Order: sequence, then C-alpha cells, then structure tokens
Amino acid sequence: MSNQTQDIDPDDVRFFSGRSNPELAAKIAAYLNLPLEKAHFSRFSNDNLFVQLGASVRGRRVYIVQSLVPPVSDHLLELMMMLDIAKGAAARDVHAIIPYYSYARSDKKDAPRISITARLVADLLQTAGATRVMTMTLHSPQVHGFFSIPADPLTSRGLFADYMIDSSVDLSDSVVVAPDVGGAKSAARFADLLDLPTAAAQKTRVSDSEVRIGSLFQRQVAGFRHAIIYDDEIATGGTVVELSRLLIESGIQELTIICTHGLFLGTAIGRLQAMPQIREIVTTDTVPRAPERQLPNMTVLSTAPVFGQAIRQNYLHRSIGELFDFGEEKRYR
Repeated sequence: MSNQTQDIDPDDVRFFSGRSNPELAAKIAAYLNLPLEKAHFSRFSNDNLFVQLGASVRGRRVYIVQSLVPPVSDHLLELMMMLDIAKGAAARDVHAIIPYYSYARSDKKDAPRISITARLVADLLQTAGATRVMTMTLHSPQVHGFFSIPADPLTSRGLFADYMIDSSVDLSDSVVVAPDVGGAKSAARFADLLDLPTAAAQKTRVSDSEVRIGSLFQRQVAGFRHAIIYDDEIATGGTVVELSRLLIESGIQELTIICTHGLFLGTAIGRLQAMPQIREIVTTDTVPRAPERQLPNMTVLSTAPVFGQAIRQNYLHRSIGELFDFGEEKRYR
C-alpha cells in the first residue's frame, strides 16, 4: 500500500488519541503525514475524569483513536468525552477510530434480561458526537448494522496474506482452520488469498474461558502437515488451545496462529507457550501488549497502513470497499 497522503490538508483536520493505544495512533498520523495533537487527561479527587483537547477543532474534521481494551469502561468513557468535546467545540465532522471494538462480542440476546451491548455502545457513540465510526474485524458481521451513522468495518486479512506469502513459511500441505462456523466465511476469504483449503470447527462456549469443540472437523484436516488457525480475537486462549490440541491429535505437526486482536489475557501466554507445535503467532497492533505478554515466536503487524488508507479515501470521498471486512479485498502488495 503506497503512502499517498499529499491530498489531505493538515489545517483541515485534527488527529487525537485517547490513552488506550497511543502507539497505533501515532503510526496512523505518521502514515498520513499529520501531527498527532496533544490531549490532556487527569482525575479529580472524586475520581471523575477530566479531558481536554489540546488544539482548536472548530470547523475541522476530527479523528479520535481509541481501542476498547482493559480497563474497557474507562477507555469507553474517555472516548465519549473526547467525542462530546469535539462536537461541542464546533468540529465539522467527528470520526471515532476504534481499532478494537470489544463489545462486538455482545451481539445477541442469548439469555434472559441481558443487554445487547454492542448496539447500546453504538448508540452511545452517536449520542456523544461521532458522525462516523471506523473499526477493524468485528466479532460478527451483524454488529455493523447496529450503527445508525456511517461505519467502516475494516479487515487485516490482506496484511496477514502479505506476511504469510512473503515469509519463509512453507505453505504446501497447509490448511486454514476456522475455530467456529461463524468465522468460516472470513477464514475462507483469507484462504483464497493464499490458495489454500479451509476447514471449520464446531465450537460450543461453556464459559468465558472454556469451550468445547466437536471432533467432526478432524476429518477435514486429515493428511495435512501444517494448520493455520485463523481467528478474529484471542482473549484467554481457551478456544485456540483446545483447537490446537485436537489438530495435533489429528496428525497436524505444525501450527501457525493468526488473529487480529491479540489480548492474551490471564494464562493465555503460558498455555500457548506450552505447545511446541505452535511455530508462530501472528497478530496486529489493534491491542497494545505489555512486554510480559509477548512471546519469542510472536509477530505483530501494524494496521496503521489500513486505517491510514481508509481515512485518506474517506477524506477524498473515494471508495474503501476493498478494505472492508466483507469485501473482496486483494493483497496489499
């Protein structure tokens, strides 16, 4: 993807970051050749949050980058306050750039007296002042429809395909595996970019950290040497560890794990480290990670070019269909 940003007027936009992922925000701003403006954060004695944008936004298009990572509620409130500030200060447009929209997992009413929180948060963002939302790899496609304002669900599939093809990984005798049927279409699109076959597991979630996976899919992977597990998110690692175990039992000798949002919470790192068959874990920077949650065989790809290109295309009123999560995107190079 080329860095063609000369058409963006730096005086016409303001680019800010919340405190959840300032490193990615800085990379997106650098890709666009735009300054990352300062924002000031503090707390009052009663624990109320104080936020102030450090540059005038009047009449300008404002971009605010904030991932919904732990502590999610603090970062969500921080984002809504920044959106409200921009709206109240007469910004022309206010774009919420949310690399990781964690509440996308709360996408349906599957128990009595619960909230479809993905829709609730979408409504809150609009009320706070967002005129457009941009995110990456939503947990389920229907969450896109929860937004009443324009929303751009981007994908990192092209980044992963570029990396896999350009790396030294032997893709012969490989199969792409989706952890559940809900991710089968996305995994199939990724496999098409690599000209590989796909298989999909049948997953039943028991709890937030425990899953059961049926064994029928093992017939689909019989005879393959290398499996690429392709998932949207790894939190506690329960799904990917159980799936890896079943794949190894099926004769898979080598595993590559790919996920857009790599949180690796709790014991996830230790559980993955204990499986020598995992040759590499490939993820992105939509979620920042502390050094203790990095592994020697972990590769982190930056999503800044994807967000940067989408922002630029939006600014110039051009199509970004090939960057959509459900689009027929090609490799970036």
